[in-house]
Amino acid sequence: MAQGLPSRLPRRGVSLSQALASQGRSFSFEFMPPKDDVGERALWTAIRELEPLQPTFVSVTYGAGGSTRDRTVRVTEGIAAETTLLPVGHLTCVGQSRAELRSIIGQYADAGVRNVLALRGDPPGGPGQPWRRHPDGLDYAVELVAMIRCLGDFSVGVAAFPQIHPEAADPNGDARVLAAKAQAGAEFAITQMFFDAVDYFALVERAASFGAHIPVIPGIMPITNLSQVSRFATLSGRPLPATVVDRIERVGDDPAAVRAVGIEIASELSDRLLDGGAPGLHFYTLNRSTATREIFQNLRVPTG
Repeated sequence: MAQGLPSRLPRRGVSLSQALASQGRSFSFEFMPPKDDVGERALWTAIRELEPLQPTFVSVTYGAGGSTRDRTVRVTEGIAAETTLLPVGHLTCVGQSRAELRSIIGQYADAGVRNVLALRGDPPGGPGQPWRRHPDGLDYAVELVAMIRCLGDFSVGVAAFPQIHPEAADPNGDARVLAAKAQAGAEFAITQMFFDAVDYFALVERAASFGAHIPVIPGIMPITNLSQVSRFATLSGRPLPATVVDRIERVGDDPAAVRAVGIEIASELSDRLLDGGAPGLHFYTLNRSTATREIFQNLRVPTG
């Protein structure tokens, strides 16, 4: 049970790569960017409710197409200044010049945020549309990794895809991209959400075969609303597995039953990942703390 876990609270100033190396299992939470002041208040409520679990780190994403950038950066700065949590700043190439990217990196550094997740980001027109680089911007996450590492003493993370990136030609090509990001200076990776542990372990094995030996933290999204999670999965280019959909649909239209099964599925997946040697878990919270806390309490964390 999770109650028996030792504290994972990182010391101030410790890079995430150091925290991952020294503290064993990593447990982290990701929040969606608030669109307005009401959403920001709800986000801070979720942050405060999850803070007692002492996660290894937390992060706040950008909105679609790079929207909510300013609010995301401000909230990340607030987490660094006003909580005991270690924030990881998000940064994408979408719609930003090199100068703008350098400015945001400077903002993070000034706020004491020394850990950054470097992403290319979705195409400005939305998933499935052609990628369009800013005229003075970057095309690839590997370029962003290199920029961040050149600008200061940052620990940089990147995205990984258990079911391969929607634009990748094949799994090996996708693994080569992850290896290239590691070679450029990425020290950890966080995966997109997925629902089959086999996909995760296959990704880690492929990446290692191309020289990427950085920690790959699996991303977990609890299903509390089937239509919402299905929409996220479709936008990512990978629909929910039929086995997951069938299991949810068996309980019908009962929202409480759907939520209970969703938490059960996420808890089982989390246990399989930890039992198989995953370095931790990264929860996509959807800015709600209850489901995440329930899954966390259900964990059967390996000892020794």
